[in-house]
Amino acid sequence: MRTAAVADKPERRLEAVALAYAPEQAAPRVVARGRGLIAEEIIQRAREAGVFVHESPELVSLLMQVDLDAHIPPSLYVAVAELLAWIYRLEQGESVTRAGTEQEAPHRNPLPSPQPRSPDAGR
Repeated sequence: MRTAAVADKPERRLEAVALAYAPEQAAPRVVARGRGLIAEEIIQRAREAGVFVHESPELVSLLMQVDLDAHIPPSLYVAVAELLAWIYRLEQGESVTRAGTEQEAPHRNPLPSPQPRSPDAGR
């Protein structure tokens, strides 16, 4: 099973989302998400467990909209698949580079633009 935590450290409150994926699953699931102290706890526990923590404000913003224990939406498949493939290569000891810097994120941003929620959402 592949797991990853995605964190965001902007000027606003810290946010984190943890994902889990097993090949027999249709798609990765959101297994934890939170802001502030909960985000800090998610990141701390991930690091203690040896789970890779990737910082991506764009990705965490989109993943925070996914319900807990829900599979990620198809619109995020490419972005999350690239992240998981990159983590897999790191775990296998392969050199992963971006602009000549070891162990950086994938070289392209496959994320869709965040869609603002309408004021009528949830009514």
